[in-house]
Amino acid sequence: MITESRFTEILTKFNDINPILVIGDIGIDKYTKGTVNRISPEAPVPVVEVFEEWNKLGLAANVSDNLQSLGIQTTICGVIGNDTNGNVLENLLEEQKLSTWGVVRCEDRMTTFKERVVTDLQQVCRIDYETKDPLKTTTRERIVKRIGEFIEAHSCIILEDYGKGLFDAHFSEEIINLAKEFGKMVAIDPSRTTDPRFYIGADLLKPNRVESELMAKSLGYHEKDIEKVAQILVDKLKLKKLIVTLGAEGMAILDTELDGKLKTFPTVAK
Repeated sequence: MITESRFTEILTKFNDINPILVIGDIGIDKYTKGTVNRISPEAPVPVVEVFEEWNKLGLAANVSDNLQSLGIQTTICGVIGNDTNGNVLENLLEEQKLSTWGVVRCEDRMTTFKERVVTDLQQVCRIDYETKDPLKTTTRERIVKRIGEFIEAHSCIILEDYGKGLFDAHFSEEIINLAKEFGKMVAIDPSRTTDPRFYIGADLLKPNRVESELMAKSLGYHEKDIEKVAQILVDKLKLKKLIVTLGAEGMAILDTELDGKLKTFPTVAK
């Protein structure tokens, strides 16, 4: 069990970490906040009287921003549309002092944009604008080329898959092989909708419990036992390390470079 003092010690080491390359689906999270005082006469839905709106970096861009806030330099790579929301996203990146050099514009896709309409008590609805189709070959080649230009200057790669079409067998294989060529570690935060075979050869995979069971099922196994599920994923996907987040129960880690046995770690204790 990790102690509070050990956790604090880990946080102080973040400034010593070399730049990380974050690759994944990127987008904007918009929040529209208001109050509800009546039901619409047009339909049985609440009327939200808006008093505040704001935009935030979403998906993999949020991961890059979070790392930056911890003192870790990052470069974000992803695909956006050649649209107004693409301009908004690039402005948000610049405001947070994050580079836009790894962002590729694409004519046939829209920039992922998620608007959450909320009150003080609850979320009323969410409106999504996005393209989930797989990348065209020309677009994939452009972003892989861009990643190839950055990879040597970064210590490792994080792949953030949100199931928006960026990750397919070709893209994942190219990035993982490129990372191996340069001796860079690849850590993946997977999507439950992506074929887990696309992650073969990664150094580290970090699903949550539900995602891990769904991935094992996709590989032909109907297991619920976390130890068996972990072993299946490590063996079939040729992983070095697996971390399964367990919500309030903490996490489970299987490291093939140690004893290859699953170990569970509860949440932080004082």
